[in-house]
This record gives sequence, structure tokens and C-alpha cells, in this order.
Amino acid sequence: MFYKDERLALFIDGSNLYAAAKALGFDIDYKLLRAEFMRRGKLLRAFYYTALLENDEYSPIRPLVDWLHYNGFTMVTKAAKEYTDSQGRRKVKGNMDIELAVNAMELAPHVDHIVLFSGDGDFRPLVESLQRQGVRVSVVSTIRSQPPMISDELRRQADNFIELDGLREVIGRPPRDPMPEREREEEYTAK
Repeated sequence: MFYKDERLALFIDGSNLYAAAKALGFDIDYKLLRAEFMRRGKLLRAFYYTALLENDEYSPIRPLVDWLHYNGFTMVTKAAKEYTDSQGRRKVKGNMDIELAVNAMELAPHVDHIVLFSGDGDFRPLVESLQRQGVRVSVVSTIRSQPPMISDELRRQADNFIELDGLREVIGRPPRDPMPEREREEEYTAK
């Protein structure tokens, strides 16, 4: 699946990976994740995409974003849009698909293999385009959750599908104390 001399880049759809790991009952240790893929090839970049609530005094994802930024990840963030749904619940919208796709297309001439951490079927045309440029694409998500977190179209398009649950022993840690339901809903409904 991986070759030691290939140039590698990671593209992590933060909210999608968080949801997949949560569905499987574990948290990602990003230091271990980065080390694992450095071992698999020549890791050029590890991108992490997430939307942030800029007007909140405290965002539960801010410590993670800061840690990733200082520990070798290229952070791509934007301000999330906040709204109230028809039932009066506070929701956050912050889709990062375009940013991820643009960065992947820009980096394609400089890498041999891209690892996409997302199950979002909207990325199928991106994967197809990267493949036409000679880039191998592995997708990390899960089919072991109910419902599966990866779209069938994306899984079929990828050169390799890596089951997230299969990486649990290598990059996982037990979940921390769950954050209050309200904060989790606000932070991770961004899709």
C-alpha cells in the first residue's frame, strides 16, 4: 500500500474524522498519527481542516488546533457561520471541502500519494482528478460504524481504503470525558 520512498501528504477533514472516531469509540492521538505516516513514506505535509467559532470566548476545539499548529500540522481554518435552526437550536456551519480540494490539487504535482481522512462522497471527483494526475489516493474512514461513515462512491474511487478501526491500536487513545452535549453539537455539526 505504501512505499518508503514515496512523497506523501495527509489531508484531514477534521469534523469528519472526529465523527468517525467517535462512532468507533476512540479518540485520535495526532502525534501518533503523524508518526505512523512518517514511518510509511516521506511525509511532506499534514493538513488539518476545521471551521472555528471566532466570536466564542472559548472553543472546545481551540486547544487541539493550537497543539496541531505547533506540532507539524498545517492548519487550514475559517470562521464558522452560526445560525439557529427551526427548533431553536444553535447550529454551526463550516464546510471546508473547497479549501481541502484546492490544496490537494495544488500539491498534486509534488507528491506521489495522498491520504484523505474523510468519508465524504463529495470528494470522489477530487480523488478521480488526483488519480488522473498520477497521484495514488488512500482514503481513511470506517465501514464498521452504523451507518458506515464512508460513501460507497468514495470508497470505490480510492486506490486504497484504510479502515479507521484498523488503525485504532496505532493512532488511538481512549476517549476523554465527553464534552457537554451543547458544545459538541455546536462544534461538530459543521458539514
